Amino acid sequence: MATAKELKDLTVDDLTRRAQELRTNLFQDQLKLKTGALDNPSERTTHKRDLARVLTVLTQKQTAAESKPAKKA
Repeated sequence: MATAKELKDLTVDDLTRRAQELRTNLFQDQLKLKTGALDNPSERTTHKRDLARVLTVLTQKQTAAESKPAKKA
């Protein structure tokens, strides 16, 4: 997965899409864990950390966009 530095270059839409994909992966991992079909449990941990990284950068971008004052014409 991408590092935080690489994620900062992405747009908010891309980050949102990537977060949704990671949530889907975590859901699938949870199902596989319950059924005993999860081959590599460390992938679940990796997906969790990646999701946290994406959400952190997404929150930073949204906060920065809200804190910018609007220019008057």
